[in-house]
Amino acid sequence: MKDQPTLPFEAAAQARPSRSGTPGRSPTRTRAKGARRRTGTPRREAAPAKRGRPKGPSSGRVTAETMATRQREISVSEFFAKNRHLLGFDNPSKALLTTIKELVDNALDAADEARIAADVEVRIDQLAEDRFRVTCTDNGPGIVSRHVPLVFGKLLFGSKFHRLKMSRGQQGIGVSAAGMYGLLTTGRPIVVVTRTSPDRKATRFEIAIDTQKNQPKVRGKEEVDWDLPHGTRVTIELEASYRKGQHSVDAYIHQISLANPHATVRYLLPARESDEEMIVHERVTEELPPETAEIRPHPYGVELGILLQMLHDSHSRNLSSFLSGSFSRVSPRTAQEICQNAGLAHSRKPRSLDRGEAEQLHRGIAATKIMAPPTDCIAPIGEDLLGRALDTIQPSEFCTAVTRRPAVYRGNPFLIEAAVAWGGNLPADEPVTLYRFANRVPLQYQQGGCAITRAVLTTDWKKYGLSQPKGALPIGAAVVLVHIASVWVPFTSESKEAIAGYPEILREIKLALQDCGRRLSTHLRRRRREADEAKKRSFIERYIPHVAIALQEILGLPDRDRERTIEKLTKVLERSRRM
Repeated sequence: MKDQPTLPFEAAAQARPSRSGTPGRSPTRTRAKGARRRTGTPRREAAPAKRGRPKGPSSGRVTAETMATRQREISVSEFFAKNRHLLGFDNPSKALLTTIKELVDNALDAADEARIAADVEVRIDQLAEDRFRVTCTDNGPGIVSRHVPLVFGKLLFGSKFHRLKMSRGQQGIGVSAAGMYGLLTTGRPIVVVTRTSPDRKATRFEIAIDTQKNQPKVRGKEEVDWDLPHGTRVTIELEASYRKGQHSVDAYIHQISLANPHATVRYLLPARESDEEMIVHERVTEELPPETAEIRPHPYGVELGILLQMLHDSHSRNLSSFLSGSFSRVSPRTAQEICQNAGLAHSRKPRSLDRGEAEQLHRGIAATKIMAPPTDCIAPIGEDLLGRALDTIQPSEFCTAVTRRPAVYRGNPFLIEAAVAWGGNLPADEPVTLYRFANRVPLQYQQGGCAITRAVLTTDWKKYGLSQPKGALPIGAAVVLVHIASVWVPFTSESKEAIAGYPEILREIKLALQDCGRRLSTHLRRRRREADEAKKRSFIERYIPHVAIALQEILGLPDRDRERTIEKLTKVLERSRRM
């Protein structure tokens, strides 16, 4: 057996002399210690332990087992409670705007879906310097009582996330997040009064949200009398601040009436002496927006992972029926063409396909020419209404609007509308005012990171008669409005403040702006031509009497003929101008 290597501290112990024969231990020191104990000599106090990371096996070092005991599931409401800036509650003034935005969006969505001409009232009461109470009342269809706690007390609960249909809300987060913010900052629950029929009494709820479980807590429920036959009233008390300006609640109410000309919006400011000081934006039209239909996903927009999950969950008997039943614009004939391009039998069961065959099917979809998705799922504002609403809110000398034909990004249909107003009392030496909308909702923050702003900046406005510094908005007495309508708007964050820059979306926005720009250019050229003609006419009109006097003196005409000469020359001037 080979000798084991000797470690340094073992060699030192072996080299130490030992009288007792026990290596590494001194009997003299042992007796000295014993003598002190026998004589009662006080023991020397131990030196204080050095600070730092503890050493040794019993030092409490973190192990995989101890780490496992600390892991637990995170509730979505708990996550957003700690990261509320993601939802638009990152400062007091923005929190007030976001709360009102979510309440008004839900009110308009409910009224539109029930085919009711929306009548919305927004009331802000200032309770203290940094505390406000927001109340939003609508005449919508109301909410079924058993769903009220879930709608207002649970995040990611809603009816719009799984439907491919145009709506203002998408994720089922907004109004419950506003109630959660109010609860966190004031401790007050959200108060909801709702009524679904004139034959039933209204029900009043007080709802809080359990952020650890993402579940509602109903603190109170009772039947009450209410003067509206149907509708909903939501009250949230929150910590906020009220400011005026571009990103204020006043500007939002101003713009929401612009994008929803079919709705009446009443607004009570916090700084008011009485409720009679109400700002009313009356509806421009009695005609409701076109009713939208729900569509199935388009095969061009499905990703491989989603396709795998759909195949696994399908109960279709064969691949052909799966394709025609799960996607829009896929007929049985198109489904067989997809299977042929993928090299798969159309009689295969969808659940029997493995990952490789699913990838073949995905490539087969891309190789097949399929019609664009239907567009009856989108309800545009319309050129006429958009121009009338813009002219009502911002009176101008010239106004034009364009509605593009529907296009597709990632299989989702979308439509771009644009409008330009010029003149009026707008300042001519400042950048144009830019209004951004998504599904009839104003976007007031993150303007620099939005695809709409990027499209406006990259449009050459000098061609259309406006000056434009490099990399900036054009200069002129104009308002530029862009609206995107889609079954799924690609927002850059959960706060829904900016549009993602997909190439298809940028292209459509620029084309719509260029259409408006050409019309604006035609108007400005005509205006300049008329101004030049007026200037020349003023010169000629100034000298017509002198010409008549000279003719009178040369020909010896009476004053009556001189006046007749002035009248004839003026008529000739008018005739040449009309020509």
